[in-house]
Amino acid sequence: MRPQVRALPDEDARTLNAIVGRRRQIIDMITAENNRLGFALPAVQKGIKKHIRWLERQLDDMDSDLDGLIRKSPVWQAKSDLLREVPGVGPNLARTLLAELPELGRLSNKQIAALVGVVPLARDSGLFRGKRMVWGGRAPVRSALYMSILSATKWNPVIRIFYQRLRAQGKPPKVAMVACMRKMLTILNAMIRDGREWNPEIPLDQLRLQHSC
Repeated sequence: MRPQVRALPDEDARTLNAIVGRRRQIIDMITAENNRLGFALPAVQKGIKKHIRWLERQLDDMDSDLDGLIRKSPVWQAKSDLLREVPGVGPNLARTLLAELPELGRLSNKQIAALVGVVPLARDSGLFRGKRMVWGGRAPVRSALYMSILSATKWNPVIRIFYQRLRAQGKPPKVAMVACMRKMLTILNAMIRDGREWNPEIPLDQLRLQHSC
């Protein structure tokens, strides 16, 4: 085996990744505390609400730290600006892609989709042919991408039309959503690779001309 040699991330990249990961943990804690609040007795509700407010302040501080760290890097800032142009791509997805998918724009569309885990994989054994399923890959990126698609199917003209066409063809909602995630990732990969600004009028086929294999 001769694995590809890759440079280790620098200190800023490790810091960005660490803060993004910690932000995700804070959100999980806020969700857990809100769930507890719904069943808590009045005697403990005050403490839970206080803890939620503290966690929310921590979340605000982390968002400020992340934005400041991205502004320090002209490369990160340029990529973030491109990503944020796309309807449906919010600050959380942009930060997650910068921190946890540095390969964006460097790999082919098929490779980046497989890396994230939005490519249906075979589950075959001998003569048995299992159902194709999406699994593996980078779950945090996939989760952020999924939340983005919930918005993009309403406000992004390319993704909305694609989703509606799949549903009209009888595709289940979950299958159509995963297909939209892959399409969105393909668009973002091409934009970062080419330094191309968002333009819904450009056919997707043109975005696939380079490195599509």
